[in-house]
Parts: sequence; C-alpha cells; structure tokens
Amino acid sequence: MAVSQEVFPVRKRRPSLGAFISPDFSDRNLLRALFLLSHEISTLQPMRVLLRKSSASIIRKSKLISILFEELVQNHENVLPPSAALCFEELYILLQRIKVLLEDCSSYSKMWLLMQIPSTSSSFYQLTVELSTLLDIFPARELNLNEDVEELLNLIRKQCSEKVAGGCVESNDENLRTEVLKMLENIKREIVPDHSKLSDIFERLNLNDSAGCTAEIENLEDEIQNQNDDKSKADAVALIGLVRYAKCVLYGASTPRITTRRQKSTAEVNCPADFRCPISLDLMRDPVVVSTGQTYDRSSINLWVESGHATCPKTGQTLSHTHFIPNLALKNMIAMWCRDQKIPFESMEVNVKPNAVALNKTALEAIKMTVSFLVNKLTAQQTSEVIDRLVHELRVLAKTDSDSRTCIAEAGALPLLAKFLGSEHPSLQINAVTTILNLSILEANKTRIMETDGVLNGVIEAIGKLIEGGVVDMIGEVMDSLVEEAVAVLEVVVKRGGLAAIAAAYHGNVVKKLTGVLREGSDRAKESAAATLVNMCRKGGSEMVGELAATSGIERVVWEIMGTGTGRGKRKAATLLRILRRWAAGLSGPQFTLQQHSTTLNMTSARIVLPA
Repeated sequence: MAVSQEVFPVRKRRPSLGAFISPDFSDRNLLRALFLLSHEISTLQPMRVLLRKSSASIIRKSKLISILFEELVQNHENVLPPSAALCFEELYILLQRIKVLLEDCSSYSKMWLLMQIPSTSSSFYQLTVELSTLLDIFPARELNLNEDVEELLNLIRKQCSEKVAGGCVESNDENLRTEVLKMLENIKREIVPDHSKLSDIFERLNLNDSAGCTAEIENLEDEIQNQNDDKSKADAVALIGLVRYAKCVLYGASTPRITTRRQKSTAEVNCPADFRCPISLDLMRDPVVVSTGQTYDRSSINLWVESGHATCPKTGQTLSHTHFIPNLALKNMIAMWCRDQKIPFESMEVNVKPNAVALNKTALEAIKMTVSFLVNKLTAQQTSEVIDRLVHELRVLAKTDSDSRTCIAEAGALPLLAKFLGSEHPSLQINAVTTILNLSILEANKTRIMETDGVLNGVIEAIGKLIEGGVVDMIGEVMDSLVEEAVAVLEVVVKRGGLAAIAAAYHGNVVKKLTGVLREGSDRAKESAAATLVNMCRKGGSEMVGELAATSGIERVVWEIMGTGTGRGKRKAATLLRILRRWAAGLSGPQFTLQQHSTTLNMTSARIVLPA
C-alpha cells in the first residue's frame, strides 16, 4: 500500500510529569487532586470527526468520577485506608494518561489521526480496561460509602464493563480509513481519484474548504517533524499530496493569505530561573554540565569556549576539560514545563538537510496530478484574480522539494509563467517571479529557463524593475496584505545585489521591518525574513550585523524560529544566530567584509544564476 496499513507510530509528544510519577499528596489533597483532574477531563470537548464515541465515552466516565470524588472530598476523613490510598494513586496516574491522550488527539492532523485509528482506538480501549480494573478493586467498604455514592460507583463500573465488551474500533472510522488507503493506492498506480469519492472523504473529515485544507497541510507538516523514521515522514508527505490535490480540485486554488497561527513564546511566560542559561539568560534547550558542575546551554558554553575563555562563567574556576555532559534530567523537566505552558520545545541543533524526506511513489503521483490540474486551469480563460491564485499554488509547490520543481517544469508551466512576468497585477507578478526563482533552485530547470522564450528576459526585466524603483511601490502596495510575497521579493532583491537600494528606500529601517516579520509573520514569511537578514549580514558587513544585534530581543526571536519554523527557516535562523554570536564574540573575520558578487543574470555568457 502507498501508506502502510500497519499502525502508524505514535506522535513524539512529551506527557506531563504527573503522567508517570505517583503523586506525593496528603490523603485529603489526593482526593482533591483526583476531583480536580477528573473535572478538568470532563470539561474537554469530545472529538467532532474521528473517535467521537470513544472520546465522548471516556469524558462521560470522567464526569461521573469527578462527582464521585467531589462527594468523597466533602464527606471523608483526612486519613485514607492504605488500600484506598494505593488505588487512588494509580487512578490519578491513569487519569493523567487519559488527559494526555485526549489532548494529543485534539492536536493531531485529521488525516494523520485517521491513519492511527487502530492504535489510538486501542489506547482508548486499554485505558477503559485499566479504569474498569481499578474500579473493581475500589475500596468502597473500607471507605464506608453512603448508598448514593455506592450507586454512582456501580454505575461507572457498569459503563466501563459495557465499553470493554463492545470492542475498541469504531466502524465508521475504520471504513473511512480503508477508503483513504485505497485512494492513496490508486494514486500510486497513477489513477486519478474519483471526484465524488474524493469529495465524500473530505466532507466526512470536515475538510470542506480551501482554508481548512491549508490548515490540514500545515498540521501534517508538523507531524513530519514529530516522526523519527523516514518511512513515516514519507507517508505524511503522501497525505500532504492528497490534501493539496483535493484542495485544488474540490475548492479551487487558495487566495494568498496571512497565516495567523501563532504559538506562545518564552517571552510571554515566567520562565523558572533554573531553566535559564546563566550566560544567555534564555530558556535552555540543550543543557550540559561542565567540569565545575555548573549547567549551561550547549550553544552558549561552546561559544564561550570558542571565544578563548578557559574558565567557568559562573564560578570563575578553570575548566579542567571541555567535555560537556548532557543534563538529561533537566532537559526533560524543561521539555515538560514547555508542554504544560503550551510553548514549543525542540533541540536547537538544526541539521536537517533540504528535501531530506524522500518522496514515495504516491506522493510523487499526487504532485503530478496537482500540477497537471493547475497548469490546465492556467491555459483556460481566467480572471487575473483566479490566475494569481493558481500561480500562488504553483509557487508554494515549487518551494517544497526538487520533485515538485521537476513536475512543474515538465508540465510546461514556464511558458505560461513567462506571460505573467509583465503583469500589472502586483501580486501576480510577484508570484510568477518567485515561482520561477524557486524552480531555478533545481539545476536542470536552469537550462529549461534559458531555453524557454521570454522567461530569462522576463525575469531580468522584472527583477530590474524591482531594483530600479518598482520594489518600493510594489512592496508598499502588498506589504500589509501579502507579507509573505513582499518579504520573498526583498529576499530576491537583496540576493541579487539590491541591498543598497532597499536600505535607501527604507531609510535604514529595513532591519526593523524584517525583525518585525520574524516576530509576528507567518512561518513562510519568517523563513524569507531570516534568509534576507542572513544575506544582508553577509553583504553588508559588520555594520549591518551590529545594527541587527542592537535590535531588542533579537536572539530570543531567532531561537524561537529555530524551534518552531519551517525546515529552511530553522536552518536560516541557525545561521543568523551563529553570525550574531560570532560578531558578539569579536570573531567577525573576513566573512563580514563586504563581499563582491558576480552579477546574477549574465547576459554575455547566456546563463542564469538563481537562488540555490
């Protein structure tokens, strides 16, 4: 099958500390903690699309348990019998696991959750079995429960027993999963999905518009980051291919939009002092212990040592060696705290290579079908607004991977894109230029660009127009509504040697504007802004780096992109952080002198050098 029928691996998510450790409460506080936890679970919403019965059932049982423990809190003495204390501690751990499972299911991509139906349904079933077991040994007699409370306990026992007898997988979910797997298999065999079946599947998943599909693609991209093995990542890419194809075919190409999804940052919460690095004062992501026994973030202490220091920053003692030992216990505590605070946590060692996820046959065929649909639509009579949306979809695809770039070029998109390079529609021109530049990342496409009439000259004229003055007006027109597009053009212009023109146009405020995008822009806009700042620092020398370093909170913003950005965004942010750290340590060296670059578009030698 295109996507394995086997159980998908569980998402890498760190449960809260209380999910694994017995609570250290007094007897009365344990009763109260059980009431509060069960009440918290009872307020969660059941799943609306998948696992509706399983989630609703376990939430309903938690509601009854909260009523049970509310009665115990009000009516019981402070000391519990030993058998009751042990049972309640186990119940507390079980309720924590229930809470984590419900929260995880709510945060999954719908498609990914659908593929995990067997394992996730089994988890709900297993938790219900364990709950039933604990209720069977519930020490009702030792607690001298009154008649009403004992009747409530029996009701919960009965509901658990009925659920256990009823099995674990909901038939509707399993049938839908089977249909999606069959469709993926057909795509793998180059069979275009039936429109009515595709529509039915996405309606049942409640993915019923372009915006919903775009959000689903973003969630699937997050799932890729949460998987360890290449096969699971490739399976997720295949699902992205299906969703992207369905979005275009069922709902039409989407209007370029500003992504409003934003995660909480470490700056918005009160971070415990022990979790901060003594050097940078930022939240530690990779804490290590040095020879003096002090703990620092790995990147900070590495930079300290590389700067020529041989002492412990905190104690002043001489470091007997520079073999740093990972502080895994502290790292786990920080990760759990981040999860509880709902802020991102990832290791800052960004070494993911571009296009590291190999496409499987299903993903590749889904891309081909999507590209074919978009290119065919471009050949028909369309309004400028519709064409802009179609080209925007091609632009997004051209940015994803080499296979997408190959498919777009082989589908004959270049001659069509050439027609839009001179468009008076600002967004369409930007999308056309950026799509071609993205396509040119693939070496084979550079030859195609050279050989396709109108593309080379059109790109030269469009970029020339941007550098010579059009960039100010154009970006001014679209900056508020099309941040991603505007920053992407800035990236291209700076890379093409237009730094001086941009700096002059923005009267020295370009760094301020770009750091604003780093803070509040979409993931794609942050990616382009980080890439632009890297090029500006490399081309503009130490003065430019100093201006960026003087920006308040810049390192924290860069850290957050390294933890939560796109793959390319993380790499660019990591490069930017190294530039800032080396500048701060006085190690700027020759790499920060103004570099001389060959012209981008060399008409004499008839070749084009576009972004790599």
